[in-house]
Amino acid sequence: MNPQLAMSARAATRADSGNIARIYNQGIEDRVATFETRPRTAADVENWFDAKHPIIVVEQAGEVVAFASTSTYRPRECYAGIAEVSVYVARERRGCGAGRLALSALFDAARAARFHKLVSRVFPENSASLRMTGALGFREVGVYRRHGQLDGAWRDVVIVEKLL
Repeated sequence: MNPQLAMSARAATRADSGNIARIYNQGIEDRVATFETRPRTAADVENWFDAKHPIIVVEQAGEVVAFASTSTYRPRECYAGIAEVSVYVARERRGCGAGRLALSALFDAARAARFHKLVSRVFPENSASLRMTGALGFREVGVYRRHGQLDGAWRDVVIVEKLL
C-alpha cells in the first residue's frame, strides 16, 4: 500500500470486526503490546460494541489499517468516567501515523461518550507506543512491576493516563 495515500478515521461498526480482529491478532502474535495470547475472532470483537465504549478505525485506500478502542476500566460505579484504551496498527502500516490518528480521533469520541480520563498499560520496551502516548498528552504515572505473565515470564508495564 502506498504510504502517501491519505488516511481517515471514523467510528467503527460491527462490520469492521473482522479487520479489527486481524490487526489485534498481529499484536497478539508479536508479543509487544498485550498479555493476551489467544487469537480473537470477528465474533469476539463484535462483543466490544456495547454502545458505551467508542471504537475508532483508520482507513487508507478503503482498507482498515489501525484501530483504537475503549473498554471498562473497573466495574465499580465510582470509575464510570474512566475508560481503558488500546491502539493497534497493522504491521505494514506501523510508524506511518495511523495509531496517532486513531487515538486522536478516539479522544473526541470518548469525550462525547462522557469519559473524562483514559488509562492504559504499556510494556516498557514498546518505545513506539510510549513515544506516541507521550506526544498525545498521556502522562506516565508509574510502573507496575511483574504485573502479568506472558509466555511464562513476568512482565512490567508502564501506566499512562490522559485527562480529557
